[in-house]
Amino acid sequence: MATEKRLSARRKHTLKSCMLVVANNLLDAEATVKAGEREKFLAEKCPPLELPYSKDELVELCQKLHEQIDISEEERYSMEFKLNMVLNEVRDLNIKIVDLRGKFKRPRLKKVRMSADAMLKALLGSKHTVNMDLRANLKQVKKEVKEEDKQLRDVGDWRKNIEDKSDRKKMFDS
Repeated sequence: MATEKRLSARRKHTLKSCMLVVANNLLDAEATVKAGEREKFLAEKCPPLELPYSKDELVELCQKLHEQIDISEEERYSMEFKLNMVLNEVRDLNIKIVDLRGKFKRPRLKKVRMSADAMLKALLGSKHTVNMDLRANLKQVKKEVKEEDKQLRDVGDWRKNIEDKSDRKKMFDS
């Protein structure tokens, strides 16, 4: 950076002003060229109108003008149709380019609670016949009932066994 020469603010300002003057001159020249082309086109397509004095010549002039209007409308319609076709083609090509690049916004998906069965039915439709109930495939384990547990369960209500308990109390007292 130290070896590069920097322009002073005054030099930058003079360069910018010179560039703006040149650009302004180019724009003016372009505008005059466009105006000249427009005048040339209008003189070619629309010659100066000479109005006749007799009625027959006036009717003939009107018919000629109608024919020219019809021709120009046909040209305008065909150009408009071609323009729309080109615009549609450009739009389709832009869509293809975006698809090829893969740079399109993916929508954020909402979380949905769905069982495995419901998901398979949604994906496969009527073809889904397999039941994905995971609990059904678990191994059945039988509990062994211990005799002590059985006795504790059979005790039941304390009022029924009150006589047995009174005998035990007598044993401890003596």
